[in-house]
Amino acid sequence: MDKSHTLDTAVSLLDTELCVHFAHPTYRFSETALSRRVNYKYFQTWNIKDTLAEVEKADILTISGFWEDSLLESAHKLKYIQSISAGYEQFPVDKLRRRGIYLCTASTVNADAVSHHAMSLVLSLVRQLHIARDNQTSQYWRPWVSDRNRREQDLCKTTMLIIGLGEIGSRLSRIAKAFGMRVIGVKNDITKHNGIVDELHPASKFKYLLNKADFVVLCCPLTPDTRNLMDKAAIAEMQASSYLINVARGGCVEEKALLEALESGQIAGAAIDHFIDEPLPLSSPFWNIKNLIITPHTGGETAKYEDNLMDILLENIRRLSTKNTALINRVA
Repeated sequence: MDKSHTLDTAVSLLDTELCVHFAHPTYRFSETALSRRVNYKYFQTWNIKDTLAEVEKADILTISGFWEDSLLESAHKLKYIQSISAGYEQFPVDKLRRRGIYLCTASTVNADAVSHHAMSLVLSLVRQLHIARDNQTSQYWRPWVSDRNRREQDLCKTTMLIIGLGEIGSRLSRIAKAFGMRVIGVKNDITKHNGIVDELHPASKFKYLLNKADFVVLCCPLTPDTRNLMDKAAIAEMQASSYLINVARGGCVEEKALLEALESGQIAGAAIDHFIDEPLPLSSPFWNIKNLIITPHTGGETAKYEDNLMDILLENIRRLSTKNTALINRVA
């Protein structure tokens, strides 16, 4: 952890006049703050223009997609940024450290939602729920299938490879094992093994594990090391009967290579919650791929999101007010 921060920030947060700025187009943080009887001043902006105009008032900024580095030019009072998402690649971490501004992520806020979403995608693929929905729309009652390879599958005794064993990957592992699956985990630090996977391997070995998996699930952050992690060479290592599920970031998958693999039948199918360009353009060929399930970056959506984030925010404010800089999910 960077040691350049002083206790000045913590001391200043003893001030009951501090102002919290929520910036998001849809989440209702200001309503949540009201229902939680937050004692600090707070307000919400719903677009980038208003966020840029009002950020000068903020001691604390709760933001994600609206972030622009130019906000720092006006944010003279800013002491603490609470990211609304688990990712933080958009923030200038080094600059924030130099300015003495704390940055914390929301990595645990939707861990249940994302892990449940990932498992739902796995189940949808093997139980062919996307095909059943298409058949329902077409009013087609599919007859029983003689070809075993075209039938629905069950998950017992299949293998899931999870790339990234943070909160999301760890919870997904527990769910998968409840379905009788064997779980192989990949993470950077393999010294911490709490028994949640059957095998644990360092990230450097992941390509050697791809051909062991029936399901490859990406739960990792987007970093220089994970950008295009699933490239053409990696996808080529997967079994022809296997599936790729991405609930990480779009940049973790080389999209052209995935498209070719799906169209050619190189892999059985995929389920993708994140794309590089969002919303996915109408011209994208991914829309017409039959063995692909698309969800519109909703893996982390939950009715509890605002309350879950508020728990982290208020606890971190409390810690800073007592000069405790060991903040939840602190990255700067």
